[in-house]
Amino acid sequence: MFATPAYAQAADGVGGAFASFVPLILIFAIMYFLLIRPQQKKVKEHQKMVEALRRGDQVVTAGGLIGKVSKVKEDGELEVELSEGVKVRVVKSTISQVLNKTEPAKS
Repeated sequence: MFATPAYAQAADGVGGAFASFVPLILIFAIMYFLLIRPQQKKVKEHQKMVEALRRGDQVVTAGGLIGKVSKVKEDGELEVELSEGVKVRVVKSTISQVLNKTEPAKS
């Protein structure tokens, strides 16, 4: 006459197991579209900006220094001139903003 706990749990079946994962799947989808995807987009834009740096561009570093690129090195470094005669080596990825772009040289 009374249902035992084993029968009550078995009545839930496969549909109940899937239904318990639906909220978890929805949370992951929301997190992906609101957090992960925009961050990946931002990183790609920053990489494009860093790869497009050339001599003469005025840049802002992550530390807040403003200077002009005087030399682009192959090993991920830049030489930035902060003022006349003051040049510093900077890692490319620490460039946060490009203020003024130079026009490409005409061939």
